[in-house]
Amino acid sequence: MALLEQYRVNPKKFSLKKIKPDDKTARTGSKESDTSFLFELAHQINVRQDILHAQGEHKVLLILQGMDTSGKDGTVKQVFSACDPLGIRLASFKAPSEEDLAHDYLWRVHAQVPRKGEVVIFNRSHYEDVLIVKVHDWIDEAEVKRRYQQINDFERMLCETGTTIIKCFLHISKEEQKERLQERLDDPTKTWKFNPKDLDERALWDKYMQAYEEALQQTSTDFAPWYVIPADSKANRNLLISQILLETLESLPLEYPEKPKAWDKLTIED
Repeated sequence: MALLEQYRVNPKKFSLKKIKPDDKTARTGSKESDTSFLFELAHQINVRQDILHAQGEHKVLLILQGMDTSGKDGTVKQVFSACDPLGIRLASFKAPSEEDLAHDYLWRVHAQVPRKGEVVIFNRSHYEDVLIVKVHDWIDEAEVKRRYQQINDFERMLCETGTTIIKCFLHISKEEQKERLQERLDDPTKTWKFNPKDLDERALWDKYMQAYEEALQQTSTDFAPWYVIPADSKANRNLLISQILLETLESLPLEYPEKPKAWDKLTIED
């Protein structure tokens, strides 16, 4: 518990600069033991998620935000590696379509939130509509503040109607991003991931860090907390998020539904 609270954002005293992207506190000491522990966590998550799906009462939303190459896709692959796809859904948010832009910015997001019995992972999220537009000065500060309030109200509504929200900011260093972008250029199996536009966003790194710090301060709440996940180490990232998710699932009153009494009289014929 103490380990996880260490990375939970307290808006009253939060500074992104105090959290080092190369922190490896969650690692166990060796690559082999990290892999073993992650495997164990993945299976425990699978057990709890299976009960959640069978029970069909609770809803869990895991939000992954981060700069390009911070490892959102890799997190999904590793954290949910042992899970049955049944009851788990991934929603990725790219640039809004014309249809999206014809509605309010939360419209497409609300359509993807989990139903009862589901765990939904957001790969990027509604925070794109306050981060990117702020960094590029497409909206003024008054609108930024309105959107923070609207997002808090939106997430409060989700929580009050039965959704448990976990928000993780995958925090990598500018140096680590450089290495990962270069790897995408050099590795033929990863070149398809490279987008020259990522370099334009990289040039705005300092503005993004300022925008993230403000967003985390303004929208980390008791009902929908943010966690800053040091993500230069992929193992550290995966272990931390796995532990946060498992602890959250364990906090829910999950149990398999009881068999209806009327079924006691049923027999299976030859």
